Amino acid sequence: MPLPGSPGEEDLATAAADGGLVTAADGGLAIAPDDLRQLAEHDARHRTFTGGAGPLAGLDTGGDAAAGTVLLVAGYTGSKEDFAPLLRPLRAAGYRVVALDQRGQYESPGPDDPARYGVEELAGDVVAVGRELDVGSPSGVHLVGHSFGGLVGRAAVLTAPELFRSLTLLGSGPSRLVGPRADLLTHLAPLLDVGGLVLVQETLDQLAMTDPQAQLVPEPTRQFLARRFLRNSEAGLRGMADAMTAEPDRVAELAATGVPVLVAHGSADDAWAPAAQADMATRLGARYAVIPGAVHSPAVENPVRTVEVLVGFWASVGVRP
Repeated sequence: MPLPGSPGEEDLATAAADGGLVTAADGGLAIAPDDLRQLAEHDARHRTFTGGAGPLAGLDTGGDAAAGTVLLVAGYTGSKEDFAPLLRPLRAAGYRVVALDQRGQYESPGPDDPARYGVEELAGDVVAVGRELDVGSPSGVHLVGHSFGGLVGRAAVLTAPELFRSLTLLGSGPSRLVGPRADLLTHLAPLLDVGGLVLVQETLDQLAMTDPQAQLVPEPTRQFLARRFLRNSEAGLRGMADAMTAEPDRVAELAATGVPVLVAHGSADDAWAPAAQADMATRLGARYAVIPGAVHSPAVENPVRTVEVLVGFWASVGVRP
């Protein structure tokens, strides 16, 4: 059971309904009980990019990027695999897609200093990867940030607005995380102090055992989520948690860049409140979409609709002039 910002058991358990299936608003199924989510087949190859603190692991679909290039940035305790169900369909739509582990996440190593995981430094990594991808993408780079990755993506656009053709904030917010998920983060540092990542994972496993709905996550996926969590950088968990709960409201700055923005979230998002995300879209003059059959992680909870929303937005933006 992941910590706040990571798509996994707690999101899927909250969304589970109708006998363990996540259902769309029209009654159709968004995901089936045996859907492997982060373990979906995708055909993308593993590769590394150069970040400001070391190599960054990614999944790269390749392709000629006829429709453009997409850079997907994971949220807190997440990884590139959180976008696995999107990779095949987006490549089929003509996009080259790269999903990224941020520094200190899963297969990307990171520094041992929590201060090196602030939003601005992480945004520098995203800009560096974006510049590398932009060389081979005459149509430009579309940036997508999930949850905490959205705060990082926003900072990347503010740093280099000319680099990105668009920005999608997927289950992200206008400023710092508040509410129950933020409250959970207050327990992180004491657990890490006492027993490190192992104790945190054991505690999350125990909590999951008390929630019957959490058991609906397929066992292979549950095992992957546990392995992934244990490969997080402890310093990264501390530093990103601090950053996520201290981020100022930068909506006006983002609007001033003129970069087209999509705000999208699950219909039952339990991180940044849907009302706060809707208000952010209004303030940005952004396109806005609510994805049914999803909580905080539409890419794994309702990938079909998520792809439709993304491709429709990118088509409306068009290619680089």
